[in-house]
Amino acid sequence: MKRRRTGRKGTGLVFPCTRTMRSAAGRFPWPGEDAGVVDGHLPAAIVPESGLHLPPTGIDRLLGGLPDGYPGPRSPEAVARRLRHQFDGRLHLPGAVGYDAGRLAWRRDLDQQPLLVAEVADAADVARAVITAREFDVPVGVQATGNGTVRPTDDGVLLNLSRMSYVDIDPVRATARVGGGARWGDVVAAAARFGLAPISGSSSALGVAGYTLGGGVGWLSRRHGFAADSLLRAEVVTAAGTRLVASPDDDVDLWWALRGGGGNFGVVTELLLRLYPVGEVYGGVAYFPGERAGEILACHRDHAADLPDELTTALTLLRLPDGPAVPGPLRGRTVVALRVCHTGPVARGRRALAPLLAAAGPPLLGGYGPMTWPQTSALDDPQPGPQIVREHTDLFRGMSDELIDVLLAEIGGSGASRSPISVIELRHVGGALARPVAEGGPSGHRDATYALIAVAPRLHAAQLSVARGHMAAFARRLRPYATGGVLLNFLSDPSRTMAAYRPADLGRLAALKRIYDPENIFHRNHNIPPGP
Repeated sequence: MKRRRTGRKGTGLVFPCTRTMRSAAGRFPWPGEDAGVVDGHLPAAIVPESGLHLPPTGIDRLLGGLPDGYPGPRSPEAVARRLRHQFDGRLHLPGAVGYDAGRLAWRRDLDQQPLLVAEVADAADVARAVITAREFDVPVGVQATGNGTVRPTDDGVLLNLSRMSYVDIDPVRATARVGGGARWGDVVAAAARFGLAPISGSSSALGVAGYTLGGGVGWLSRRHGFAADSLLRAEVVTAAGTRLVASPDDDVDLWWALRGGGGNFGVVTELLLRLYPVGEVYGGVAYFPGERAGEILACHRDHAADLPDELTTALTLLRLPDGPAVPGPLRGRTVVALRVCHTGPVARGRRALAPLLAAAGPPLLGGYGPMTWPQTSALDDPQPGPQIVREHTDLFRGMSDELIDVLLAEIGGSGASRSPISVIELRHVGGALARPVAEGGPSGHRDATYALIAVAPRLHAAQLSVARGHMAAFARRLRPYATGGVLLNFLSDPSRTMAAYRPADLGRLAALKRIYDPENIFHRNHNIPPGP
Protein backbone atom coordinates (compact mmCIF):
# COMPACT_ATOMS: atom_id res chain seq x y z
CA MET A 1 0.00 0.00 0.00
CA LYS A 2 1.36 3.40 -0.92
CA ARG A 3 2.52 5.71 1.83
CA ARG A 4 0.67 8.96 2.23
CA ARG A 5 2.61 12.15 2.72
CA THR A 6 1.20 15.56 3.51
CA GLY A 7 2.88 18.92 3.86
CA ARG A 8 6.12 19.92 2.24
CA LYS A 9 9.55 21.25 3.01
CA GLY A 10 9.63 24.78 1.70
CA THR A 11 12.57 27.01 0.95
CA GLY A 12 12.62 30.74 0.83
CA LEU A 13 14.78 33.79 0.69
CA VAL A 14 16.56 35.09 3.75
CA PHE A 15 15.44 38.60 4.52
CA PRO A 16 16.18 41.09 7.27
CA CYS A 17 14.27 44.12 8.35
CA THR A 18 15.40 47.35 9.92
CA ARG A 19 14.85 47.67 13.65
CA THR A 20 11.92 49.89 14.49
CA MET A 21 11.31 52.03 17.55
CA ARG A 22 9.06 50.44 20.16
CA SER A 23 6.10 52.17 21.69
CA ALA A 24 6.18 53.67 25.16
CA ALA A 25 4.93 50.36 26.48
CA GLY A 26 8.02 48.78 24.94
CA ARG A 27 6.21 45.62 23.88
CA PHE A 28 3.97 44.31 21.14
CA PRO A 29 0.34 44.95 22.18
CA TRP A 30 -1.84 42.03 23.19
CA PRO A 31 -4.65 41.20 20.78
CA GLY A 32 -8.18 41.38 22.12
CA GLU A 33 -10.24 38.33 22.90
CA ASP A 34 -12.01 38.61 19.55
CA ALA A 35 -8.82 38.85 17.47
CA GLY A 36 -8.71 36.59 14.44
CA VAL A 37 -6.31 33.68 14.26
CA VAL A 38 -4.06 32.21 11.62
CA ASP A 39 -3.65 28.44 11.77
CA GLY A 40 -5.41 28.51 15.13
CA HIS A 41 -2.73 30.38 17.06
CA LEU A 42 -1.41 33.56 15.49
CA PRO A 43 -3.41 36.82 15.44
CA ALA A 44 -4.45 37.57 11.89
CA ALA A 45 -4.14 41.27 12.53
CA ILE A 46 -0.35 41.08 12.46
CA VAL A 47 -0.03 38.91 9.33
CA PRO A 48 -0.97 40.57 6.03
CA GLU A 49 -2.50 38.62 3.16
CA SER A 50 0.96 38.10 1.73
CA GLY A 51 1.89 36.13 4.86
CA LEU A 52 5.58 35.92 5.57
CA HIS A 53 6.73 35.92 1.94
CA LEU A 54 8.29 39.39 1.89
CA PRO A 55 11.09 40.25 -0.52
CA PRO A 56 14.61 40.93 0.77
CA THR A 57 15.55 44.59 0.69
CA GLY A 58 18.89 46.25 1.35
CA ILE A 59 20.47 43.23 2.99
CA ASP A 60 24.08 44.15 2.26
CA ARG A 61 23.61 47.74 3.36
CA LEU A 62 21.77 46.74 6.52
CA LEU A 63 24.09 43.95 7.59
CA GLY A 64 27.36 45.39 6.31
CA GLY A 65 30.29 46.47 8.44
CA LEU A 66 31.43 43.20 10.08
CA PRO A 67 34.15 40.91 8.73
CA ASP A 68 32.85 37.48 7.72
CA GLY A 69 35.11 35.62 10.14
CA TYR A 70 34.21 37.60 13.27
CA PRO A 71 30.95 37.13 15.15
CA GLY A 72 30.92 40.73 16.35
CA PRO A 73 28.41 42.26 18.79
CA ARG A 74 25.27 40.44 19.85
CA SER A 75 22.91 42.41 17.64
CA PRO A 76 20.20 41.00 15.38
CA GLU A 77 22.02 42.33 12.33
CA ALA A 78 25.31 40.72 13.33
CA VAL A 79 23.73 37.33 13.99
CA ALA A 80 21.79 37.49 10.73
CA ARG A 81 24.92 38.43 8.77
CA ARG A 82 26.76 35.46 10.21
CA LEU A 83 23.94 33.07 9.42
CA ARG A 84 22.45 34.29 6.15
CA HIS A 85 24.87 32.88 3.57
CA GLN A 86 24.12 29.20 4.25
CA PHE A 87 20.53 29.44 5.49
CA ASP A 88 17.67 28.14 3.32
CA GLY A 89 14.85 29.36 5.53
CA ARG A 90 13.93 32.90 6.51
CA LEU A 91 15.40 35.22 9.11
CA HIS A 92 13.05 37.70 10.77
CA LEU A 93 14.56 40.65 12.63
CA PRO A 94 12.74 43.00 15.02
CA GLY A 95 10.34 45.17 13.09
CA ALA A 96 9.55 42.60 10.42
CA VAL A 97 6.05 41.17 10.07
CA GLY A 98 7.53 37.69 10.29
CA TYR A 99 9.28 38.55 13.54
CA ASP A 100 6.09 39.13 15.52
CA ALA A 101 4.29 36.22 13.88
CA GLY A 102 7.17 33.86 14.61
CA ARG A 103 7.89 34.87 18.19
CA LEU A 104 4.38 34.91 19.67
CA ALA A 105 3.61 32.28 22.30
CA TRP A 106 0.15 30.99 23.14
CA ARG A 107 0.52 32.48 26.64
CA ARG A 108 0.42 36.14 25.81
CA ASP A 109 2.11 37.21 29.05
CA LEU A 110 5.29 35.63 27.60
CA ASP A 111 6.16 38.57 25.34
CA GLN A 112 9.51 37.16 24.20
CA GLN A 113 11.96 39.45 22.41
CA PRO A 114 14.58 37.29 20.65
CA LEU A 115 17.45 38.78 18.67
CA LEU A 116 15.88 37.19 15.63
CA VAL A 117 13.43 34.46 14.60
CA ALA A 118 15.03 31.79 12.41
CA GLU A 119 12.25 30.16 10.41
CA VAL A 120 14.15 27.00 9.54
CA ALA A 121 13.59 24.98 6.37
CA ASP A 122 15.35 21.76 7.39
CA ALA A 123 17.73 20.14 9.87
CA ALA A 124 20.74 21.73 8.19
CA ASP A 125 19.26 25.16 8.93
CA VAL A 126 18.76 24.13 12.56
CA ALA A 127 22.38 23.07 12.87
CA ARG A 128 23.67 26.32 11.34
CA ALA A 129 21.47 28.41 13.64
CA VAL A 130 22.58 26.51 16.75
CA ILE A 131 26.26 26.87 15.83
CA THR A 132 25.79 30.59 15.19
CA ALA A 133 24.06 31.07 18.53
CA ARG A 134 26.98 29.38 20.26
CA GLU A 135 29.46 31.63 18.46
CA PHE A 136 27.61 34.67 19.80
CA ASP A 137 27.12 33.04 23.22
CA VAL A 138 23.33 33.48 23.17
CA PRO A 139 20.62 30.98 24.12
CA VAL A 140 18.47 29.02 21.70
CA GLY A 141 14.70 28.75 21.98
CA VAL A 142 12.51 26.39 19.96
CA GLN A 143 8.85 26.57 19.05
CA ALA A 144 6.54 25.46 16.27
CA THR A 145 3.08 26.49 17.45
CA GLY A 146 3.95 28.38 20.65
CA ASN A 147 1.56 26.30 22.77
CA GLY A 148 4.33 24.80 24.90
CA THR A 149 6.43 27.93 25.42
CA VAL A 150 7.00 28.49 29.16
CA ARG A 151 10.10 30.73 29.15
CA PRO A 152 10.78 33.67 26.83
CA THR A 153 13.77 33.52 24.50
CA ASP A 154 14.85 37.09 25.12
CA ASP A 155 18.09 38.20 23.41
CA GLY A 156 18.59 34.77 21.87
CA VAL A 157 17.95 32.91 18.63
CA LEU A 158 14.39 31.60 18.43
CA LEU A 159 14.04 28.66 16.05
CA ASN A 160 10.59 28.45 14.49
CA LEU A 161 10.03 24.94 13.07
CA SER A 162 6.56 25.55 11.63
CA ARG A 163 7.74 24.99 8.03
CA MET A 164 9.02 21.49 8.88
CA SER A 165 5.50 20.12 8.97
CA TYR A 166 5.61 17.10 6.66
CA VAL A 167 3.78 13.89 7.58
CA ASP A 168 4.56 10.47 6.07
CA ILE A 169 2.35 7.50 7.03
CA ASP A 170 3.54 3.92 6.61
CA PRO A 171 0.36 1.84 6.98
CA VAL A 172 2.23 -1.48 6.76
CA ARG A 173 4.51 -0.72 9.70
CA ALA A 174 1.85 1.45 11.40
CA THR A 175 4.22 4.39 11.85
CA ALA A 176 4.22 8.11 11.17
CA ARG A 177 7.37 9.98 10.16
CA VAL A 178 6.81 13.66 10.90
CA GLY A 179 8.79 16.87 10.80
CA GLY A 180 9.67 18.77 13.94
CA GLY A 181 7.08 21.43 13.14
CA ALA A 182 4.13 19.13 12.39
CA ARG A 183 0.81 19.52 14.19
CA TRP A 184 -1.37 16.74 15.49
CA GLY A 185 -4.29 17.63 13.25
CA ASP A 186 -2.25 16.76 10.16
CA VAL A 187 -1.02 13.47 11.61
CA VAL A 188 -4.49 12.40 12.79
CA ALA A 189 -6.06 13.16 9.42
CA ALA A 190 -3.35 11.33 7.46
CA ALA A 191 -3.34 8.26 9.72
CA ALA A 192 -7.14 7.98 9.82
CA ARG A 193 -7.21 7.08 6.12
CA PHE A 194 -5.65 3.75 7.11
CA GLY A 195 -7.68 3.17 10.30
CA LEU A 196 -4.73 4.24 12.45
CA ALA A 197 -4.25 6.85 15.14
CA PRO A 198 -1.38 8.38 17.15
CA ILE A 199 -1.37 9.18 20.83
CA SER A 200 -2.11 12.81 20.16
CA GLY A 201 -2.94 16.01 21.95
CA SER A 202 -6.45 17.18 22.73
CA SER A 203 -6.08 20.05 20.25
CA SER A 204 -5.34 19.54 16.57
CA ALA A 205 -3.22 22.72 16.68
CA LEU A 206 -0.71 21.30 19.17
CA GLY A 207 2.80 20.57 17.94
CA VAL A 208 3.81 16.92 17.74
CA ALA A 209 7.42 17.31 18.89
CA GLY A 210 6.92 19.34 22.06
CA TYR A 211 3.95 17.23 23.12
CA THR A 212 5.83 13.95 22.62
CA LEU A 213 9.08 15.07 24.26
CA GLY A 214 7.10 16.21 27.30
CA GLY A 215 5.43 12.81 27.74
CA GLY A 216 2.05 13.39 26.17
CA VAL A 217 -1.29 12.22 27.58
CA GLY A 218 -4.22 11.87 25.18
CA TRP A 219 -7.45 10.00 24.60
CA LEU A 220 -5.57 6.77 23.78
CA SER A 221 -3.15 6.96 26.71
CA ARG A 222 -5.07 4.78 29.16
CA ARG A 223 -4.96 2.09 26.50
CA HIS A 224 -1.46 2.60 25.04
CA GLY A 225 0.53 4.80 27.46
CA PHE A 226 2.36 8.09 27.07
CA ALA A 227 2.99 9.52 23.61
CA ALA A 228 6.69 9.40 24.46
CA ASP A 229 6.41 5.63 24.90
CA SER A 230 5.54 5.47 21.19
CA LEU A 231 8.59 7.40 20.01
CA LEU A 232 10.57 4.90 17.93
CA ARG A 233 13.27 7.18 16.56
CA ALA A 234 14.22 10.84 16.56
CA GLU A 235 16.61 12.94 14.51
CA VAL A 236 18.23 15.55 16.72
CA VAL A 237 20.52 18.54 16.38
CA THR A 238 22.60 18.82 19.56
CA ALA A 239 24.06 21.90 21.22
CA ALA A 240 27.27 21.29 19.27
CA GLY A 241 25.34 21.51 15.99
CA THR A 242 25.78 17.78 15.45
CA ARG A 243 23.00 15.82 13.77
CA LEU A 244 22.29 12.53 15.53
CA VAL A 245 19.78 9.71 15.33
CA ALA A 246 18.39 8.46 18.64
CA SER A 247 16.67 5.06 18.69
CA PRO A 248 16.93 1.66 20.40
CA ASP A 249 19.83 0.94 18.03
CA ASP A 250 21.53 4.36 17.88
CA ASP A 251 22.41 6.58 20.83
CA VAL A 252 20.19 4.72 23.27
CA ASP A 253 20.84 7.11 26.17
CA LEU A 254 19.67 10.09 24.13
CA TRP A 255 16.61 8.14 22.97
CA TRP A 256 15.78 7.42 26.60
CA ALA A 257 16.16 11.08 27.60
CA LEU A 258 14.01 12.38 24.76
CA ARG A 259 11.03 10.27 25.83
CA GLY A 260 9.90 12.66 28.53
CA GLY A 261 12.94 14.90 29.11
CA GLY A 262 11.52 17.79 27.12
CA GLY A 263 13.63 19.99 24.87
CA ASN A 264 16.75 19.88 27.03
CA PHE A 265 18.96 17.73 24.83
CA GLY A 266 18.70 19.25 21.39
CA VAL A 267 16.31 20.26 18.63
CA VAL A 268 14.25 17.34 17.37
CA THR A 269 13.84 17.79 13.63
CA GLU A 270 12.08 14.51 12.84
CA LEU A 271 10.18 11.86 14.78
CA LEU A 272 9.11 8.31 13.96
CA LEU A 273 5.98 7.43 15.96
CA ARG A 274 4.07 4.21 16.46
CA LEU A 275 0.43 4.31 15.37
CA TYR A 276 -2.45 2.19 16.68
CA PRO A 277 -5.49 0.65 15.00
CA VAL A 278 -8.74 2.34 15.95
CA GLY A 279 -12.14 0.99 14.97
CA GLU A 280 -15.37 1.93 16.70
CA VAL A 281 -15.33 5.03 18.89
CA TYR A 282 -18.04 6.05 21.34
CA GLY A 283 -17.86 9.44 22.99
CA GLY A 284 -18.93 13.03 23.24
CA VAL A 285 -19.42 15.84 25.75
CA ALA A 286 -22.37 16.50 28.02
CA TYR A 287 -22.91 19.29 30.53
CA PHE A 288 -24.61 18.66 33.86
CA PRO A 289 -25.84 21.05 36.57
CA GLY A 290 -23.17 22.21 39.00
CA GLU A 291 -25.44 21.20 41.84
CA ARG A 292 -24.68 17.57 40.88
CA ALA A 293 -20.91 18.07 40.88
CA GLY A 294 -20.28 16.43 44.27
CA GLU A 295 -22.23 13.31 43.35
CA ILE A 296 -20.58 13.06 39.91
CA LEU A 297 -17.05 13.36 41.29
CA ALA A 298 -17.72 10.87 44.08
CA CYS A 299 -19.26 8.36 41.67
CA HIS A 300 -16.28 8.59 39.34
CA ARG A 301 -13.93 8.03 42.27
CA ASP A 302 -15.88 4.98 43.42
CA HIS A 303 -15.84 3.37 39.96
CA ALA A 304 -12.43 4.54 38.69
CA ALA A 305 -10.65 1.27 39.43
CA ASP A 306 -13.24 -0.70 37.43
CA LEU A 307 -13.28 1.48 34.31
CA PRO A 308 -11.72 -0.28 31.29
CA ASP A 309 -8.52 1.04 29.72
CA GLU A 310 -10.49 1.67 26.52
CA LEU A 311 -12.49 4.38 28.34
CA THR A 312 -10.97 7.78 29.04
CA THR A 313 -12.92 10.48 30.84
CA ALA A 314 -12.30 14.07 31.86
CA LEU A 315 -14.48 15.89 34.37
CA THR A 316 -14.38 19.68 34.21
CA LEU A 317 -15.94 22.12 36.64
CA LEU A 318 -16.82 25.28 34.69
CA ARG A 319 -18.13 28.64 35.85
CA LEU A 320 -19.52 30.15 32.66
CA PRO A 321 -20.26 33.80 31.94
CA ASP A 322 -23.70 35.14 31.17
CA GLY A 323 -22.96 36.13 27.59
CA PRO A 324 -24.29 35.50 24.09
CA ALA A 325 -21.32 33.25 23.17
CA VAL A 326 -22.46 30.68 25.77
CA PRO A 327 -25.31 28.30 24.85
CA GLY A 328 -28.55 29.28 26.53
CA PRO A 329 -28.90 26.26 28.89
CA LEU A 330 -25.40 26.93 30.29
CA ARG A 331 -25.37 30.71 30.37
CA GLY A 332 -24.30 32.17 33.70
CA ARG A 333 -24.17 28.75 35.37
CA THR A 334 -21.65 26.53 37.08
CA VAL A 335 -21.67 23.17 35.31
CA VAL A 336 -19.82 19.87 35.07
CA ALA A 337 -18.59 18.92 31.61
CA LEU A 338 -18.05 15.18 31.21
CA ARG A 339 -15.87 14.36 28.19
CA VAL A 340 -15.83 10.73 27.13
CA CYS A 341 -13.83 8.69 24.64
CA HIS A 342 -14.24 4.91 24.40
CA THR A 343 -12.26 3.05 21.74
CA GLY A 344 -14.22 -0.14 21.33
CA PRO A 345 -17.73 -1.42 20.65
CA VAL A 346 -20.40 1.18 21.29
CA ALA A 347 -22.46 -1.16 23.50
CA ARG A 348 -19.47 -1.80 25.76
CA GLY A 349 -18.81 1.92 26.06
CA ARG A 350 -22.40 2.60 27.07
CA ARG A 351 -22.25 -0.08 29.75
CA ALA A 352 -18.99 1.26 31.20
CA LEU A 353 -20.39 4.79 31.38
CA ALA A 354 -23.83 3.87 32.77
CA PRO A 355 -23.11 4.26 36.53
CA LEU A 356 -21.64 7.70 36.04
CA LEU A 357 -24.52 8.91 33.90
CA ALA A 358 -27.01 7.57 36.43
CA ALA A 359 -25.36 9.68 39.14
CA ALA A 360 -25.20 12.74 36.89
CA GLY A 361 -28.86 12.81 35.93
CA PRO A 362 -30.25 14.47 32.80
CA PRO A 363 -27.75 16.71 30.99
CA LEU A 364 -28.34 20.38 30.33
CA LEU A 365 -26.74 20.05 26.93
CA GLY A 366 -24.87 17.50 24.81
CA GLY A 367 -24.63 13.73 24.81
CA TYR A 368 -22.76 10.68 23.57
CA GLY A 369 -22.77 8.46 20.53
CA PRO A 370 -20.66 6.80 17.81
CA MET A 371 -17.95 8.97 16.27
CA THR A 372 -14.86 8.74 14.10
CA TRP A 373 -11.39 9.10 15.52
CA PRO A 374 -10.72 12.50 13.88
CA GLN A 375 -13.92 13.76 15.49
CA THR A 376 -12.42 13.24 18.95
CA SER A 377 -10.46 16.47 18.42
CA ALA A 378 -13.78 18.26 18.96
CA LEU A 379 -14.13 16.84 22.48
CA ASP A 380 -12.19 19.82 23.85
CA ASP A 381 -13.98 22.44 21.76
CA PRO A 382 -14.25 25.32 21.85
CA GLN A 383 -10.46 25.52 21.81
CA PRO A 384 -9.23 28.56 23.76
CA GLY A 385 -7.39 31.18 21.75
CA PRO A 386 -4.10 32.80 22.78
CA GLN A 387 -4.51 34.69 26.02
CA ILE A 388 -2.99 35.78 29.31
CA VAL A 389 -3.68 32.94 31.72
CA ARG A 390 -2.64 31.50 35.09
CA GLU A 391 -2.61 27.72 35.57
CA HIS A 392 -1.87 25.12 38.21
CA THR A 393 -1.53 21.36 37.97
CA ASP A 394 -1.26 18.48 40.44
CA LEU A 395 -1.55 14.70 40.54
CA PHE A 396 -3.73 12.64 42.91
CA ARG A 397 -3.89 8.94 43.70
CA GLY A 398 -7.52 9.25 44.70
CA MET A 399 -10.26 11.77 45.37
CA SER A 400 -11.32 12.04 48.99
CA ASP A 401 -14.48 13.80 50.14
CA GLU A 402 -12.24 16.53 51.57
CA LEU A 403 -10.57 17.10 48.19
CA ILE A 404 -13.98 17.28 46.51
CA ASP A 405 -15.00 19.95 49.02
CA VAL A 406 -11.90 22.00 48.17
CA LEU A 407 -12.67 21.81 44.45
CA LEU A 408 -16.32 22.77 44.86
CA ALA A 409 -15.48 25.68 47.15
CA GLU A 410 -13.02 27.10 44.62
CA ILE A 411 -15.37 26.93 41.63
CA GLY A 412 -18.25 28.35 43.71
CA GLY A 413 -18.36 31.67 45.49
CA SER A 414 -19.95 34.91 44.43
CA GLY A 415 -19.35 38.64 44.34
CA ALA A 416 -16.00 40.00 45.43
CA SER A 417 -15.00 36.63 46.92
CA ARG A 418 -15.31 34.84 43.56
CA SER A 419 -12.07 33.27 42.43
CA PRO A 420 -10.69 34.07 38.95
CA ILE A 421 -10.24 30.29 38.62
CA SER A 422 -13.21 29.29 36.48
CA VAL A 423 -11.95 25.99 35.01
CA ILE A 424 -10.92 22.94 37.06
CA GLU A 425 -10.38 19.76 35.07
CA LEU A 426 -9.73 16.28 36.42
CA ARG A 427 -8.40 13.84 33.83
CA HIS A 428 -8.62 10.17 34.64
CA VAL A 429 -5.18 8.68 34.00
CA GLY A 430 -3.99 5.24 35.14
CA GLY A 431 -4.52 2.24 32.87
CA ALA A 432 -1.52 1.73 30.58
CA LEU A 433 -0.02 4.95 31.96
CA ALA A 434 0.41 3.20 35.29
CA ARG A 435 2.22 0.16 33.90
CA PRO A 436 6.02 0.19 33.60
CA VAL A 437 7.39 0.07 30.07
CA ALA A 438 10.43 -2.02 29.21
CA GLU A 439 13.29 0.41 28.57
CA GLY A 440 10.80 3.22 29.10
CA GLY A 441 11.87 6.85 29.27
CA PRO A 442 11.44 9.33 32.12
CA SER A 443 7.87 10.29 31.22
CA GLY A 444 5.66 11.30 34.06
CA HIS A 445 4.64 9.73 37.34
CA ARG A 446 2.86 6.43 36.77
CA ASP A 447 1.21 6.16 40.19
CA ALA A 448 -1.55 8.74 39.77
CA THR A 449 -5.26 8.26 39.16
CA TYR A 450 -6.18 11.88 38.41
CA ALA A 451 -4.35 14.82 36.86
CA LEU A 452 -5.76 18.23 37.76
CA ILE A 453 -5.46 21.41 35.72
CA ALA A 454 -6.88 24.63 37.16
CA VAL A 455 -7.13 27.71 34.96
CA ALA A 456 -7.78 31.40 35.49
CA PRO A 457 -8.43 32.30 31.83
CA ARG A 458 -8.58 35.46 29.71
CA LEU A 459 -6.87 37.78 32.13
CA HIS A 460 -5.72 41.33 31.58
CA ALA A 461 -2.20 42.28 32.59
CA ALA A 462 -3.54 44.24 35.59
CA GLN A 463 -5.28 41.10 36.87
CA LEU A 464 -2.19 38.89 36.94
CA SER A 465 -1.08 39.60 40.49
CA VAL A 466 -4.57 38.92 41.90
CA ALA A 467 -4.83 35.71 39.87
CA ARG A 468 -1.40 34.55 41.07
CA GLY A 469 -2.52 35.06 44.67
CA HIS A 470 -5.71 33.07 44.18
CA MET A 471 -3.86 30.28 42.38
CA ALA A 472 -1.18 30.07 45.07
CA ALA A 473 -3.82 29.86 47.81
CA PHE A 474 -5.70 27.15 45.89
CA ALA A 475 -2.46 25.21 45.44
CA ARG A 476 -1.86 25.30 49.18
CA ARG A 477 -5.34 23.91 49.83
CA LEU A 478 -4.70 21.08 47.36
CA ARG A 479 -1.27 20.16 48.73
CA PRO A 480 -2.38 17.79 51.53
CA TYR A 481 -4.09 15.54 48.95
CA ALA A 482 -1.62 15.73 46.05
CA THR A 483 1.26 13.36 45.31
CA GLY A 484 3.77 16.19 44.83
CA GLY A 485 4.39 15.16 41.23
CA VAL A 486 3.20 16.71 37.98
CA LEU A 487 2.93 15.82 34.30
CA LEU A 488 5.37 17.98 32.36
CA ASN A 489 3.00 18.83 29.50
CA PHE A 490 0.39 20.10 31.93
CA LEU A 491 2.91 22.38 33.68
CA SER A 492 3.25 26.06 32.81
CA ASP A 493 5.37 27.02 35.84
CA PRO A 494 9.04 26.25 35.04
CA SER A 495 9.99 26.60 38.72
CA ARG A 496 8.27 23.22 39.32
CA THR A 497 9.99 21.34 36.51
CA MET A 498 11.84 18.99 38.86
CA ALA A 499 8.50 17.75 40.24
CA ALA A 500 7.82 16.11 36.87
CA TYR A 501 10.49 13.42 37.43
CA ARG A 502 11.34 10.62 39.79
CA PRO A 503 14.63 11.27 41.64
CA ALA A 504 16.56 8.48 39.89
CA ASP A 505 15.37 9.66 36.47
CA LEU A 506 16.23 13.26 37.29
CA GLY A 507 19.78 12.28 38.21
CA ARG A 508 20.24 10.39 34.95
CA LEU A 509 18.76 13.27 32.93
CA ALA A 510 21.15 15.75 34.52
CA ALA A 511 24.10 13.48 33.73
CA LEU A 512 23.01 13.20 30.08
CA LYS A 513 22.47 16.96 29.90
CA ARG A 514 26.13 17.31 30.85
CA ILE A 515 27.04 15.20 27.82
CA TYR A 516 24.71 16.66 25.19
CA ASP A 517 24.40 20.30 26.32
CA PRO A 518 27.11 21.05 28.90
CA GLU A 519 26.78 24.83 28.44
CA ASN A 520 22.98 24.65 28.79
CA ILE A 521 22.20 26.69 25.68
CA PHE A 522 18.80 24.94 25.56
CA HIS A 523 17.46 26.41 28.79
CA ARG A 524 14.50 28.53 27.69
CA ASN A 525 12.20 25.64 28.50
CA HIS A 526 11.41 23.31 31.39
CA ASN A 527 15.10 23.23 32.10
CA ILE A 528 17.16 20.45 33.61
CA PRO A 529 20.61 21.94 34.35
CA PRO A 530 23.70 19.87 33.53
CA GLY A 531 24.87 17.61 36.34
CA PRO A 532 28.31 17.83 37.93
